[in-house]
Amino acid sequence: MTTACVFPSSKSSPETTAPRTSRSARPLPTRGPSPTNLIAVGILTAALASPCLAQDNLFVNDAEPDAPQSVRDGEKWREQEVKLPPWPREQDLIPVRLDDPGEPFAYFIDARALSTGADKVVRYTLVAESPSGARNLSFEGIRCTPRGQYRVYAYGQNNRFKPTGLGEDWRLINRTGDDAIRQELWGQYLCVPRKFAPRPHKSQLRVLRSGRVGEYENSGFLTQ
Repeated sequence: MTTACVFPSSKSSPETTAPRTSRSARPLPTRGPSPTNLIAVGILTAALASPCLAQDNLFVNDAEPDAPQSVRDGEKWREQEVKLPPWPREQDLIPVRLDDPGEPFAYFIDARALSTGADKVVRYTLVAESPSGARNLSFEGIRCTPRGQYRVYAYGQNNRFKPTGLGEDWRLINRTGDDAIRQELWGQYLCVPRKFAPRPHKSQLRVLRSGRVGEYENSGFLTQ
């Protein structure tokens, strides 16, 4: 309900005619208001006027927040603890087919070590075999981000994996050079295009063994 406020009018009130007195009657002496009475009247006037002044205030004293309290910033991504895999067995190695026919190395993925963590990182053991038969092994991880990221956790030596010890951070996947294999793993085999998410484990194994995914399914990643 709106409170009706009445303020004194600025116009002077009509003059009132004082009653006539006899000439012999003396006017009574008048006394002005005391200071105490003036203070009391001022306080009372301010108290009565304050609700009306508040109604006339068009500004918002306590602004509402920009976003509702239910909206919160997303949690920062955090990588889970990583355990090194066992040494790969020959029967578990899956050849990885590349688009580049001039690639001198042959690549294999260890099916037993292939996994996707709760942090959405796809981890795998990669075997690179030279034309002479020499092999280099590495344990790596790939993030299915729009441009792809990878990280090397350890290198294989003397039938076991040894952590790099270099504190390597995540790197963007380069489409040329040594990253060609990682480009294929990220864009073809381990991640789902358009969703930027890891494939289910069975789907990863299926496309690795078949060597290719459908043209439509593979048309969602960003170019570099």
